[in-house]
Amino acid sequence: MTASSIGILQGTRVLFSDFATDGVMWTGSGDRESRFHVIFSEAFRRPPAVMVGISLWDMDHKTNMRADISAENVTEKGFQLVFRTWGDTRIARVRADWTAIGPVRDDDDWDVA
Repeated sequence: MTASSIGILQGTRVLFSDFATDGVMWTGSGDRESRFHVIFSEAFRRPPAVMVGISLWDMDHKTNMRADISAENVTEKGFQLVFRTWGDTRIARVRADWTAIGPVRDDDDWDVA
């Protein structure tokens, strides 16, 4: 990989806003999961490295704060953004940011068949 062939894509996504709809992240208990399929605006040449983080976390202050956020099933075209919680944690809403870094097609690339 050369410097000219590295691509960086970024995005943000509200994964859920369960307090507004009495959704399971707000009203439930035990294991809970939210998934969102991210599709890259341009495909990478190979699966990129994907970093995810929580940029907004609105939760009930009376319960334990538990969270697991990850990128799963990363391909050249996208990935699954996954948020999990468990136990008595009550989460009103979560927004996640992501960054993908990987090889992209360069203008000087060409295929010889």
